[in-house]
Amino acid sequence: MRTYRRRTSTALALSTAVTLASGLALGAAPASALPPGPAHTGPVHPGPAHPGPAHPGQHRTFDLQAHRGGVALTVENTLPAFDKALALGVSTLELDVQITRDGYAVVTHDRDPNPAKCVDTTPAYPGDPQFPYVPGTTYIKDLTLAQVRTIDCGSLRQPQFPGQELHPGERMPLLTEVLDLVNRHRARQVTLNIETKVEAGAPEQTAPREQFVQVVAREVRRARLVDQVTIQSFDWGALMRMREVEPRLPLVALTNGQQFLQVGVEGASPWLGGLDIDDFPGSTQHKLVAAVASFGADAVSPVHGDPQGGTVGDPGYVPFTTPELVRAAHRRGLEVIPWTVDDRATMETLMDLGVDGLITDRPDLLRTVMAERHLRLPKRY
Repeated sequence: MRTYRRRTSTALALSTAVTLASGLALGAAPASALPPGPAHTGPVHPGPAHPGPAHPGQHRTFDLQAHRGGVALTVENTLPAFDKALALGVSTLELDVQITRDGYAVVTHDRDPNPAKCVDTTPAYPGDPQFPYVPGTTYIKDLTLAQVRTIDCGSLRQPQFPGQELHPGERMPLLTEVLDLVNRHRARQVTLNIETKVEAGAPEQTAPREQFVQVVAREVRRARLVDQVTIQSFDWGALMRMREVEPRLPLVALTNGQQFLQVGVEGASPWLGGLDIDDFPGSTQHKLVAAVASFGADAVSPVHGDPQGGTVGDPGYVPFTTPELVRAAHRRGLEVIPWTVDDRATMETLMDLGVDGLITDRPDLLRTVMAERHLRLPKRY
């Protein structure tokens, strides 16, 4: 299991001041409405010491994160995707969470039911004025769980992933169902990296930040998986609030570079939780690391380069995850987990820099690269 080292004792000390009452979600569904997760019966595994750069023959922990369960292999953010990733052998299931109108955490990337990925079936009830739900303009926050659960998100193959396995009729899972899946497999060496999909640049399009934090923290506690979960977000304000609500959960600061950091732009970016990136010294990479360290995050998860769908061999490709970024982060005790890396050349380049893991749509390929480098492979479940 991936466990980030705490860089200071301050964050953990806050836990004595946080009461169980903080687990009550603002506007969330009542606890009795959701099935409880099974008890955690496995041992707690201590985290590894901070690893250095990868070298052939060095048996160290490297974090293989299956992006949305491994998008290139199975329809994304579905129970079959996460089940397949566990069978393949990954160290981390990366997943996204949105909040419905009635307060349920559902696992889906997009803030609206995306017509490129999902199709309508029937309305939740006859004459529902919100039907159809998948025109690409209806936000998850405005739909109930009953409405969301009519949507088929397993029948459409993404053209960029011709090998993607379909599961017709598959619905968006509840976060509780993914947590339960990990418990059923007794996958005690697997981490769940849960992204709270707060749209800080357009907050009216997603549920309130506070609701994201409270609902996710509550469900993780209920499943007794606090020691197997990390929380990531592009909205650093959500991370800051999660530290107050549940200090035991490690925090991962996502960034896509200049678009969200807004280096040299007057005023603070809405994505940085009130921080102004220009208040920090140095290059963009140094500013990023200093800002992330300033609020006690445990890791930084930067885009690998620009364009984000590019590769190191492409003309015009500009790396964002640089040796400078990795060195600066490691000096501050932060791990570096770039996203989303799907080709061998970019994987190997970043691994040579000494990154601590990679988020990938191709967990099968990354596992092969890890084996070739004699890195410890995650357990299969």
